[in-house]
Amino acid sequence: MKIIRNVFFALVGALSAMTITAVSVPLNLALAETKVDNKERESVDCAPVGNWVVPGGGKITESEVISKAAKRPVVLLGEMHDNAEHHRWQLQTLAALHAARPEMVIGFEMFPRRVQKALDQWVAGDLTEAQFLAAADWGTVWSTDANLYLPLFHFARMNRIPMVALNIDTRLRRTVASKGFAGVAEKEREGVTQPAAPSAAYLGYLLPIYGEHDRSGKKRGDTKPDDPDFLRFVEGQQLWDRAMAQAIHSALERPGRPLVVGIMGSGHIRHGYGVPHQLKDLGVGDVGTLLPWNSGTGCGQIATGMADAVFGIASLSPATPELSSRPRLGIRFEMAQDGGARVLQVEKGSIAETAGIRDADIIVEAAGVPVKRTEDIVETVKRQPPGTWLPLTLKRGSDTSEIIAKFPAVRK
Repeated sequence: MKIIRNVFFALVGALSAMTITAVSVPLNLALAETKVDNKERESVDCAPVGNWVVPGGGKITESEVISKAAKRPVVLLGEMHDNAEHHRWQLQTLAALHAARPEMVIGFEMFPRRVQKALDQWVAGDLTEAQFLAAADWGTVWSTDANLYLPLFHFARMNRIPMVALNIDTRLRRTVASKGFAGVAEKEREGVTQPAAPSAAYLGYLLPIYGEHDRSGKKRGDTKPDDPDFLRFVEGQQLWDRAMAQAIHSALERPGRPLVVGIMGSGHIRHGYGVPHQLKDLGVGDVGTLLPWNSGTGCGQIATGMADAVFGIASLSPATPELSSRPRLGIRFEMAQDGGARVLQVEKGSIAETAGIRDADIIVEAAGVPVKRTEDIVETVKRQPPGTWLPLTLKRGSDTSEIIAKFPAVRK
C-alpha cells in the first residue's frame, strides 16, 4: 500500500493540498497504466468516461452493476491512492450500494488494526476531523492527503456505517519481507494466519514487477521464480492480502450479515490474485470486484477476468486549475536499510524525471537535510512552495551527485 515496505509518492495536489501517497510497491507498480497517443485514443474507446464496462465484454448499465454487486456478501472497490477522481467514483459507488444494502460495513486498507478505536469513535461522532486523523495516526501510517479520503469517512459517519481497519503495522510487513512468514513468531503476527499459496499466475504477475528494481546488487531482470528474496517478497505481499481478507471475513459475522465493502489499492483486487484469493481460502468465494479506469489508458490492459466491471474515469489534465498550482515531484520510494530513500519509480513527465532522477537512485539529502526517515522526504515536499528549487543529493551506484528539482510557479 514497499517491496513490502512503506512506499510513498512524493506528490503534490489532488484535492486541496500536497499529496504524499503510501502504497504497496508491487501492486501499485503493476497498476502503471500505459498512455496511448491521441491517434490511438481516437480509434479506441474501451471504457468511455462515465460508463461501466465488463472487461472482455461490453458496456453494462450502472443499475445492473449495482444490483449484481449488492447481492454479494463482499464488494471490493479499487483505487490509485493519489487519484482524486478514483475517490469520487468510490463515493458515488458506495452511495449506490448503500441505497441497495443499507446494512453495510466499510473496510479501509489505509488503517492498521491498532487504530480501530479511533474509527469507532469517528463514526459515533465523538471526534473532530483533526482529532480523528491524529488518533488514527494518519500522518504516519498513510501520509496521503486526507482530503482525498475525508468524503468517504464523512459518508460513513453521516450514515453511521461501521468502519473497519483492514491493515497491519508496517513493522510486521517489513519483518515478513525480510525473514519470511515462518521466520516471524506467531505471537508477533497480529493474528494473521498462514496465507493461501499463490497461484502460478500471481507469481508470473509479480515477478517482472519485482525484477524491475535493483535488489541486493542484482541487475534488473535477473530475478528467477525460485529466488529466495522474491519468494519472501511474495510472502510479504500475501501477508497484506491475508490480513485484509481476515478483517473482511470477520466483518461478515456482524449482526444483520451486512454487505462488506473494501476500499483498497486496485492491485490487491485485479484478476482476483490478492484479497479475493485469500477470501476464497477463508470460505468467501462470492466477491464483487469493481475498478476505476483512467481514460487514455491502453485498452490491451483491460483483460477478461480482471474485475467484474470497470468505470471510465476522466483523466485530469496538468493544466486543470485543480492541479496546476500543486506541482508534483513524482517519485515512488522506500526507505533503504542503510539510509536514504530508494527511488522505485519515476513518474513520466514529472519534475523528478526532468531533474534527472532515475529508478534505483537513493536520495540521501533533501534541502541539505539527511534523509533518515520517510517523513524527511514527505515533509520537505509538503513545504516546497511553487516556483522554488529543491536541492537533492543522490547516490547512484558508487557515485554521489547533486541535482535540482525545479517546482514551477503557480499559473495565473
